[in-house]
Amino acid sequence: MTEGKAFAAIVAVNTLAAVGYFIYGMTVGSRKKKEEERKKGKRTAYVIQFFVMLLCPVVGPLFFGGGHLLYLFVFRQDVDLEDVIFSKERVKTNDRVDEERERNIAPLEEAIAVSDKESLRGLMLNIIRGDIHNSLAAISLALNSPDSETSHYAASVLQEELNNFRGNVQKLYNGIEKEEPLETECEHILIPYMNRVLEQRVFTDMEQKNMVSTFVKVGESLYRKAGYQVTSEYYKWICLRLLEVRDFVQMEHWCGRAFAQYPEELSSHTCKLKLYFTTGQKEKFFEAMEELKRSGIIIDSETLELIRTFG
Repeated sequence: MTEGKAFAAIVAVNTLAAVGYFIYGMTVGSRKKKEEERKKGKRTAYVIQFFVMLLCPVVGPLFFGGGHLLYLFVFRQDVDLEDVIFSKERVKTNDRVDEERERNIAPLEEAIAVSDKESLRGLMLNIIRGDIHNSLAAISLALNSPDSETSHYAASVLQEELNNFRGNVQKLYNGIEKEEPLETECEHILIPYMNRVLEQRVFTDMEQKNMVSTFVKVGESLYRKAGYQVTSEYYKWICLRLLEVRDFVQMEHWCGRAFAQYPEELSSHTCKLKLYFTTGQKEKFFEAMEELKRSGIIIDSETLELIRTFG
């Protein structure tokens, strides 16, 4: 009878301890509303521990109590922050250079003259692995390579990229017609996209002129919808592409717009200088040069060389 009472007492004490522990776990920190997800995780742990303590009298509480003491005196240590630096500065990581590929890079103009076909083919592969859109002019040089495999490969790659370019331009140009009166998204996509390819001059003369004509129409659409969105760089691109196809009338028109909107930008002056230099208009060239001098804008080496050549 005494053993039965002792066992009942142990069970009762254990049950009270388990229930008390469970109640504590469910209510502790309930006044705070922060870290809700963390609290839910802790409450789940309390439920599990409650059932273990309830079903395993004495052993359950001793197990959790011993584990907690072990954590406090053995595993819990203060974190040494002496060598830790907290900074808001961004850390820029550099990818390791592909040294083998870098060693194989050479000017394509020189490589074409080399009779080593394997080296030339390797160079072509290195170019194509990069940004093809910026390498179209280099790839087009390989069309005249004496190595038939290299020239055929260059022709295939160039044809595919130019076909993609034509399709994308037509799709986006059609999108301009579907835009709202003040919507300019397609124009802002098309202008840099077209310029990056047109400046490499990989089309035939006739197609280059047609593409530049489309390019100017895109710029005209942006100017008509929201002239203030036409940047000085946009003006420069349009003027230079017109200069390359020798459309001097259109170029002078766009030079006037650029100068009127961005008189303090160097490109607004240099575009006019290049126009008058190419067309041989000395009087207008010197007038533009005087305007540049009065503006106080710092000129670059290219502009300085242009002035020295024509002066």
